[in-house]
Amino acid sequence: MRLEIRDAEWRLTRLDHSSDGGYLLGCTGLSELVRGREAQFLSRLEDEIRILDPATTELVDDLSQGYRAGLLNLATQLRDTAPTDERIHLGHHAAMDALPFQLEPTRQALGQPRARILVADAVGLGKTLEAGILTSELIHRGRGKRILVLAVKSMLGQFQQEFWNRFTIPLTRLDSQGLARVRGRIPANHNPFHYFDRAIISIDTLKQDIEYRHYLEQAHWDIIIIDEAHNVAERAGAHGTSQRARLARLLATRSDTLIMLSATPHDGKAESFASLMNMLDPTAIANPSDYAHEDFRDKGLVIRRFKKDVRDQLGDFPDREIARHHAPASREEEHAFGELMNVTFHTLDGKRTAGSGLFRTRLEKTLFSSPAACLSTINNRLKRLEKQEASPERDADISSLEGLALAIRAVTPERFGKYQAMLELLGNKTGRGELGWSRESDDRLVIFTESLVTLAFLEEHLPADAGLKANQVAVLRGTDRDRDLMATVETFNRGDSPLRLLLCSDVAAEGINLHHRAHRLVHFDIPWSLMIFQQRNGRIDRYGQTRAPQIRYLLTESQHPKVRGDQRVLEVLIDKDDQASRNIGDPSEFSAGRTQEEQEAQVAEVLERDDDPNDLSDIFAGLLDNQLEQSESPLDAFIPEGPPARGLAELTAQPPRLYPSTLAWSRAAIDWLRQAMRNQGQELQASVDESAQRLEIVAPADLRQRLAYLPREIRPEHDRFILTADVERMQQALDQARQEDDPWPTVQYLWPQHPVLEWLRDRILNAFGRHTAPVIRVPGHLPAGQARFLLQGGYPNRRGQSLIQAWCAVPVNTDNGQVGEPMALEDALAELALDPMALPNPGIPGDTSTLQAALPGAVSAAERYLEATRQVREAELNERLNAQMQAMDALKARHRQQIELDLASSREQEARKQRRREERTAQLQRVFDDYLDWLEATQQIERQPWLQVAAVFTGDPATTKERQA
Repeated sequence: MRLEIRDAEWRLTRLDHSSDGGYLLGCTGLSELVRGREAQFLSRLEDEIRILDPATTELVDDLSQGYRAGLLNLATQLRDTAPTDERIHLGHHAAMDALPFQLEPTRQALGQPRARILVADAVGLGKTLEAGILTSELIHRGRGKRILVLAVKSMLGQFQQEFWNRFTIPLTRLDSQGLARVRGRIPANHNPFHYFDRAIISIDTLKQDIEYRHYLEQAHWDIIIIDEAHNVAERAGAHGTSQRARLARLLATRSDTLIMLSATPHDGKAESFASLMNMLDPTAIANPSDYAHEDFRDKGLVIRRFKKDVRDQLGDFPDREIARHHAPASREEEHAFGELMNVTFHTLDGKRTAGSGLFRTRLEKTLFSSPAACLSTINNRLKRLEKQEASPERDADISSLEGLALAIRAVTPERFGKYQAMLELLGNKTGRGELGWSRESDDRLVIFTESLVTLAFLEEHLPADAGLKANQVAVLRGTDRDRDLMATVETFNRGDSPLRLLLCSDVAAEGINLHHRAHRLVHFDIPWSLMIFQQRNGRIDRYGQTRAPQIRYLLTESQHPKVRGDQRVLEVLIDKDDQASRNIGDPSEFSAGRTQEEQEAQVAEVLERDDDPNDLSDIFAGLLDNQLEQSESPLDAFIPEGPPARGLAELTAQPPRLYPSTLAWSRAAIDWLRQAMRNQGQELQASVDESAQRLEIVAPADLRQRLAYLPREIRPEHDRFILTADVERMQQALDQARQEDDPWPTVQYLWPQHPVLEWLRDRILNAFGRHTAPVIRVPGHLPAGQARFLLQGGYPNRRGQSLIQAWCAVPVNTDNGQVGEPMALEDALAELALDPMALPNPGIPGDTSTLQAALPGAVSAAERYLEATRQVREAELNERLNAQMQAMDALKARHRQQIELDLASSREQEARKQRRREERTAQLQRVFDDYLDWLEATQQIERQPWLQVAAVFTGDPATTKERQA
């Protein structure tokens, strides 16, 4: 809708109710002094807000060469039309080879009242890309101005780069260094989350920075994305709710759209997964401990696919190749193992430790990792024992631990069999080992270990023993600063980097891309949870990997029967992970609802059994297979039976266009703007090479003003932009950037969401001044005496978001002023058969009086067309809304029933029960009232449409007297 406020023309882009009973109007400036500026107005404070009547639009002849200004104006409005259907209009055109399965989350989210979804695809299938597609589509629909991304600290840079390089969505990175920059850029006490519309931050940073967490709580967003969302679930068995979960639960109320990403979205417990579902939809689950699939599979809250589900679309996605390397234990290791198995503890055993069983089992686990890790555990326990009151039992345990430590110290790096086996695997200091890795070529290797002490041991000894220079080895550990973690990952993925070996703790097991340069991964120790297997291997076995992932597991081969039997148990985990990756998809299916800690504890319990050590591996395999048969993941309750496989044609839409491509539109826009600026005594430094699919432009002053809000990483040197519309060339630019000392390529992607093209769009939409529309004379395409008025209109919801968008062409006989029945835009464009590149314009102004006189009738006809469209669409919306209301009534009754069931099992006094009943019932009412208010604000159609005259095509030449003669 066009508005006149403070003697300037604005386009209304957002409408919100304000606390003073009026409206908060979000607007973009159209007239000269405010062009391109964004502003907000409180309707109660403005003396006059005038809605510009489309019937009074001034019709002016387009005198530009080839009618370029008018055609660009019309083409831009067509491109700018916000879709209201469930198909994908823009997201699939991003800088990627879009596959149908990557579009399904967007299609599923758009089919819901609110776009709130958990994308739970397996590791490596491209969840970040899927989030980018959905985000781009929502931006195109006017529902994505303010965006917040929460990611783990090691992922901030990678996520920011993916969103910009693939989708040109600029995210300001608020890491530790970014927050410091913010403090210097904005006034004191100003909310940085109001200053930056699109930001990415680590949730752990927010936990630690009370000031910024407070600012965040006061802000509202259009879209919130939570990467690695399992980190914000309410953990089963935890005392109270974690800071992460509380923060995420609060943020879930601060945005209409919530996108969660996680390959491991549950810790095995129904309650933890239910906490994520209730963030997406607070009305979803009445009893977090017990919910059934028939209640939730139609909600569209979850989508989950594995490699086997989409293999036919992935094409050349090589299967991983795994192997185990058994390292014979040295004499010193055998002695240490024997000492550990024979030792007796008086004050330590009998107390189980979380995830590791008895203390002896914990020591065995650390010794399986490295002697250094085991020694660290022993020394820590000795320090604790020495602080206790003296007793014979304590003294005996100290003596036992000291004796065990003495045996383990004898296992030097030269006598550490697994370490020496890894050196042989790598080829020692020269040549290539069995793994085929070469330190001389651009061949990157990743080594994982669970223990930070083992990581430090490898960092100290491996470079020299493997013949590597200091700058060829880097380490990722969770204690590093976020900036250091991101810098290490970026350096590892760079082609010109000397880095060849990356030593990782499991902080690197979440999210980060290591497959660009590496296809080899070594597990120095074996995790006791299949979730960790999945995360680790997914760093190199992921979408975009072009070589077969080489995964190696290192195990110590001891002659001690008990140790040998225990190692065979760990080999069962390797087998089950491989079986899951090939056939099942989800290793957690073997866990039967166990958390990571419970999976580790189950391994410990098996190792502590008194059965024959040779039978332990069979016993453990049988347990896992039995759990697989009985397993029912909490996700099953939300995933539809067999989601339909759709092709791109069914998932996407191709709206009408005047120009064949974005690049063709860009060239026409640059040519027109260059001439327009020249007429004003200004020069535009820009060029378009269609054969090279390339646009270059140096930002003029008004564009530089808009760029001030972009992250500085994104702005090129001297504001000279090089854009390409070719996806393949964009990918080459990304590959080239990884070869150099900069993760940001010099070439950026040319598509409608790029800030340069958004600026071009705004310049074009203001080409004809205030409240005007161009007249385009096409006597060769329309008969004399005929005109077609092209109008665009629609109906918003109470927030000003479009629920109905429609175009129509109204035929008018200019000889007698008779107005015909509106026709579909596609039919009018087919009738006109326009070629924007070959449309002559004599540049002579004509008589527009007859067109101006017919305009009110054309507007009335368009309003009737819109009203008919509204009635059809409103019937569809009301049918869906009624179904939602009925479902909500049923859900509300189920919640109330659950309250009564919970109270009935309580032994509290009746008065206390009644208070709890009243509190929970009131809270339940608030949740459902809030959701009803949201439905009314977003799903009900406002009665007053907006309407705009886009262009008028006429078959009358410039001089009507000549035609009449």
